[in-house]
Amino acid sequence: MRTLLLLAVASTFLGAPHAPTSNEAPGRSFHVGETLTYDAKINFLHAGGATMRVVDVEPIRGRAAFHTTFDVDGHVLFFHVRDHSESWFDTTSIVSLHQIQHIDETDVHADRVYDFYPEKKIYVRNDTVGQSVADPLDEDTFLYYLRTIPLEVGKTYRINRYYHLERNPVVITVERKERVSVPAGDFDAFVVQPTIKSGGLFSEKRKTELWIADDSTRVILRLKSKLPIGTFYLELKKAEFANRS
Repeated sequence: MRTLLLLAVASTFLGAPHAPTSNEAPGRSFHVGETLTYDAKINFLHAGGATMRVVDVEPIRGRAAFHTTFDVDGHVLFFHVRDHSESWFDTTSIVSLHQIQHIDETDVHADRVYDFYPEKKIYVRNDTVGQSVADPLDEDTFLYYLRTIPLEVGKTYRINRYYHLERNPVVITVERKERVSVPAGDFDAFVVQPTIKSGGLFSEKRKTELWIADDSTRVILRLKSKLPIGTFYLELKKAEFANRS
């Protein structure tokens, strides 16, 4: 259930460590201080919520990286999920560098630590090495990357950047534009369908749709997906943005 709320540009490794000089990445729709709060529903029953935050810019192996967090707290019938993840990705190229996950679900409990080495095309998960891509994206970072794509109705994007090499490409289809109402308000939005070669939320059989704001924030407004127990909805409840002046 961890992936029920989830899923950049080539990079060059910087050899000399340096301190980050800015809290913002030029041209990005997200900034340090952004907090997005969501309500979750199964059919029309409240099932919990989630919060995404851009916490800070911090150095990771000599590179300035956005530090983001993703917290999920939900329950439905006899199932529960209380997950916490943190990701660090390059502020310029949006390449994943480090991630931690704490998974607390009904029958699944795990702690995972990932390090991504774009220049070597590998990732390390809890000391186990796997083959990756030159500019990897973990699941959480992918949601921020998606907000940087210049979406166009009717266009399909094939993205070979998912860190798990064999599960590429991730396919993003821009289906339409429409007005959408969520607890945070009414917005014009792009409706996109992401699919990935896995059995999770973004598999083809789930027909997951994302509503992305057609404005400068590009926030994810709604997620809708078919689950075995009903239709899952994630809707924006509140958006807080740091003072950018």
